Amino acid sequence: MSDFIRYRNSKAGMGTARCAILVIACSVLMSSSGYLTAQCAGEGGNSLGFDMAPETSQRVVEDAVKQIPTPMAPGPVKPTWESLQENYKVPAWFRGAKLGIFMHFGIFSVPAHGNEWYEKFLYAGGDDSVLKVLGGNDFALKANDGPNSTRAWHTQHFGPPEKFGYKDFIPMFKAEHFDADAWATLFKKAGAQYVMPGAQHHENFAMWDSKVTPFNSMQMGPKRDIIGELAVAVRKHGMKLGVANHGIENFEFINPPHELAEKMKAEKVDLYDPKWADFYNYADRSNAAMKRFLVNWYERNVELIDKYQPDLIYFDNGVDQRHIDPLKLELAAYYYNRAKSWGKEVSFTTKKAAFAPSGTNTKTIASILDFEGGPPDGIRNGSWVVDRPIGTNSWGYVEGLKANSPETVIGWLVDTVSKNGTLLLNVSPKADGTIPQDQQDTLLALGKWLDTNGEAIYDTHAWTKFEEKGQDHIYFTVKKDDLFAIVMGKSGGSNVTISSLPQGGPAGSVHSVTLLGGEPQRFKQDASGLVVSLSAPTQAHEAFVLKITGLKTNADTYTDSGNPSCACGRPE
Repeated sequence: MSDFIRYRNSKAGMGTARCAILVIACSVLMSSSGYLTAQCAGEGGNSLGFDMAPETSQRVVEDAVKQIPTPMAPGPVKPTWESLQENYKVPAWFRGAKLGIFMHFGIFSVPAHGNEWYEKFLYAGGDDSVLKVLGGNDFALKANDGPNSTRAWHTQHFGPPEKFGYKDFIPMFKAEHFDADAWATLFKKAGAQYVMPGAQHHENFAMWDSKVTPFNSMQMGPKRDIIGELAVAVRKHGMKLGVANHGIENFEFINPPHELAEKMKAEKVDLYDPKWADFYNYADRSNAAMKRFLVNWYERNVELIDKYQPDLIYFDNGVDQRHIDPLKLELAAYYYNRAKSWGKEVSFTTKKAAFAPSGTNTKTIASILDFEGGPPDGIRNGSWVVDRPIGTNSWGYVEGLKANSPETVIGWLVDTVSKNGTLLLNVSPKADGTIPQDQQDTLLALGKWLDTNGEAIYDTHAWTKFEEKGQDHIYFTVKKDDLFAIVMGKSGGSNVTISSLPQGGPAGSVHSVTLLGGEPQRFKQDASGLVVSLSAPTQAHEAFVLKITGLKTNADTYTDSGNPSCACGRPE
């Protein structure tokens, strides 16, 4: 594979059929052009998934591990699956933390065009048919080489790539209004319990004070330790700190088709400038270069671990493939041993089967499973997370980016939590370090809703079913012996009927029903279910919560306990 073009759909409900159609189309393109590869993302996430792991052999990876200069951190964890399984457990703090804040903030924020893959589309080019097949409207994948391409737009605004390359955006990335404490204050008001800034995206620029790479935010661009400042502010406000590292994808990220690569080489595009060779990681494709890259990736992670003691580390799909196992096992052992010396519970979060040597993501070891773009279709036991962008058409900030409404984001959160998951909501700051007002408004409205209804979200888990669709759309969560019915906007009338709770049903008899933020409600149980007479009308768009007591709930942490009807299996 010589090129990867990813399509990501932010709209829930895309469905398997559309995914299958796109894969068929992509397969045709691959056979004719030779450089497009795609596969369905599988359960969870309404998107196509593209493998971005370094294209090399396990032998090269094993050789790279032998060249790592940092000694293994002392402790009981060894770089084997067996040792990780024996020594790991999902952090207790994460089980109840149902909302985190993610962010895409970097050099791509400067052009603010297309999406955060600007660098790739600037150099990799593409084909008009690719854009049409992948439905570029959703994420503005201007990967073609025509008049609407990223390259054409870049040339018009900054000059051709041989005159003004991606690296030339670095001095323009000033983050002059970045205020870590203001960000942390906003995220706390939004109801977040952990914050995960992007430490490094595919573009290979480190957002921390690094001694491992010169391409970092302390020496270039902002001239500030973005991660360090956020670490202090986030913890000051009582939240956990995560870091996201998309760096292992960098070696395969740009990777243009052969003809375009030869053209750029003749034009002396900066991809081939020795001064920037370790930034672009493109000109030298040798095994020796690959080993240097993998060692550097490891050392960057070690630096992040030792400097900031992150509670969570996120990796994108570049670590998914089995041939990367020796490297990620080595890093996992280092991280978990260091955490034991700190007295902290920490975790990786990864996609698909990255930490599932069996190839089945329900058997993930030593990592929390992440779904990009949308949650699984139903209840999934154990701990997992779904990351979704607050913006409607990009993860990174672009001009014209619109934030999703509070109602939409509340719906994502409720849907995710009702299935046992955690929502990692991505924000998109501008290059100057400000967060656009419409994103702030959505975050603050989310926080206001959680101020009233957070009891039904935090420290909860799934019931025997996650939703009921009737006259009203209702989601369910459980905390101890209480069942919460989250009504996603009334369709009309003053009654709510929950057909899943009929008189004489297996859940038992209801003792009380209370509107969160309100008062006890009148109710009756009959053959049709639990009928609640609302004491006050609700607006059609407003999600509200009924706290129901007296039932035989699955009060254990896990969905299957006390619920023989739930074929959930046992987590972790």
